[in-house]
Order: sequence, then structure tokens, then C-alpha cells
Amino acid sequence: MRIAMLISGGVDSAVAVHRLVEEGHDLHLFYIRIGLDTDEGDCSADEDIEMCQLIARRYGLPLDVVSLHEEYWENVMEYALRTVRQGLTPNPDIMCNKMIKFGFFERRWGHEFDKTATGHYATTTVEDDLIYLSTAADKVKDQTDFLAQIDYQQLSHLMFPIGDLPKSRVREIAIQSNMPNAFRKDSQGICFLGKINYNDFIRRHLGIKKGPIIEIETGRKIGEHNGFWFHTIGQRKGLGLSGGPWYVVKKNVRDNVIYVSNGYHTEKQYGTLLHLDEMHFITKDPWAEQCDSVEITFKNRHMPDFMKATLTRIGEGQYVIDSETPVQGIAPGQFAVIYDRKSKLCYGSGVISGQDPSKIKL
Repeated sequence: MRIAMLISGGVDSAVAVHRLVEEGHDLHLFYIRIGLDTDEGDCSADEDIEMCQLIARRYGLPLDVVSLHEEYWENVMEYALRTVRQGLTPNPDIMCNKMIKFGFFERRWGHEFDKTATGHYATTTVEDDLIYLSTAADKVKDQTDFLAQIDYQQLSHLMFPIGDLPKSRVREIAIQSNMPNAFRKDSQGICFLGKINYNDFIRRHLGIKKGPIIEIETGRKIGEHNGFWFHTIGQRKGLGLSGGPWYVVKKNVRDNVIYVSNGYHTEKQYGTLLHLDEMHFITKDPWAEQCDSVEITFKNRHMPDFMKATLTRIGEGQYVIDSETPVQGIAPGQFAVIYDRKSKLCYGSGVISGQDPSKIKL
């Protein structure tokens, strides 16, 4: 099988290459390069490319470095900055997978191959002749939440060679195979942008606008912030307040006000109802014929835990998640990712809206 393999320079995609070569596939490696929004250059990308070149030479495979710089900034980062400016919480990694890795890349290069493979921790399952995105063997490393906005055509063309392995085994294979990146640390940060300082990035694009930090229970001003766009619901660190912990529980975008509440278990940072707009199903809506609530599990951020809940359709593309346990930091703009009750099949995701949960009628 002819496979386009997206490689990053990290150990996960390198082990994916190793496994596919062992299986006898015909691989062509691709590294997608995205430049930074400054003139400083991108040293981390240069290091990544050098590592990719070592892997390519190791296995005697062709490697192309392809640029999707303009597409990335005009789509993913435009979405992220627009969302932050509106006071919402974006997820650029989800949109990067949907629009760049499996959008522009597929249309320009990937479509020429039988499959496109990545080092994501995910799997696929076939049921009734349909392909479903499924969780990885390693539930801590599972990345299906980052893939929950892709469509069925994209999913049908994808392979996840390491999705059946725990991270510990991936690292073992890299060490046993004497890979040059066997001990390289996992990358952290926004998709493609690596270890940028998020606040510096936001400051360059949105600037600084001082505003008050208000204790929500008393209405008392207890500090100042540099702009609501630096903060998200559920945030604890980076507030510069003493006597904590303090959590961001509400934002007034119009007046540039941040509201906080004190204490690890303050009720103000928890809720059980999540209103979803723009619900997206990857393969199909498994409950299209059902009007009643259905049992699911879900995530509202990247984490190892799957939360039990019921999902109710209340309108076209609109659903409500009623969680069995309180959810910390429900932030409008986040994606809530929907799974079956066994936390195996990932059905899709919806955008958490800013609607007041107390006014949702189930």
C-alpha cells in the first residue's frame, strides 16, 4: 500500500514509520512546515526537520517538506484569534487537524496515496460497513478529542499505526530500534507552533487593555488584568492574586471584567449542563431516530478521564449534555467531544455555547 506518512520529528511518528516499514508498505514521508508570525525564525522546526531527515535516511524513504504557512494563519490562527477576541476559548489543535493536516494537505498531496498515516494515539473500528474513530489503547495518551471535527471522508483515508500501543511500548520500540529521537521529549504547545509563550503570542495580536478582577461573591475588586483575552473560564494560574486558589468563573467581555471565586471546591467553577451548538458527527448521527436522551461519555478538554452523561437533542444541531458529575471550568468556545458509553467510539463534537445553563429546558 502507498502511504503518505505525516512525520513531526517526534518519537510517535517515527515509531509509526518503523511499524509501517516492517509491514512492507511503500512510504513517502511529509513534514508540514508552518512559520511563526515573527521574523525571528523557527529553530524548533529546523530541529524537527533535521530529525525527520535522519529517520528518512535510516529507512531509505523519500521526505518532502511542504509549506502550508498561509493556509494555517488564514484559517486556524484566524479562528483562534477571532474566538479569543470574542471572549471564548478556542481549540486550535482540533481545527489544525480538520483544516490543515487532513484538509489542505489531503487535497494537495495526500489524495495521491492509498492512505495517510500519522502518529496520533487513536484507532478505527468498522461496524456495519462504516468506519468509526475509536479511542487508543493508551487512554492517558488518547488523542481522539483532537480529531473530533474531521469528516467521514478524511477518516476513511487515515491510518493510526501506533494507536494500539501504550506510550511506554512506543518508547521501548524507539530505544530497541536505536532511533535518533528515542529519548526526545514529547512536544508541547499549540499545533505546529511548538513552545511559544501563549501570553506573548496573544499580546502581539490583541495588545493589552487593563481591567478589574472582581470577586464574584462580594463584588469586591481584588486585582487587575491585562485584557479578558488572556484568561479562560476555569483558569487558576497566572492571575497574580494572593490568598488563593482563585478560579476564573465568568467574563464580561463588553466591560473587560474578569470574575473570580476562591477555593479549590468553590461551586462557582462547576456545572453539570453543557449546551452545544454546531454539533458535528464524524460518521453519522447514531441517534438520528431517537428523540429521547441517550447515555454517553464525553470530554470538554484534553484529559484522560471520560465523564458519564446523557445527551439530549433540543434543536437542529443543538444538544445538551447533562453530566452525572460536576464539570470544572465549562468554557464557551470549547469543544465537547462525544463518545459511546464504553468510551470506545468517538462520534463527534459540538461547540459549548455561552447560553446560561440554568435556562436550558431538557
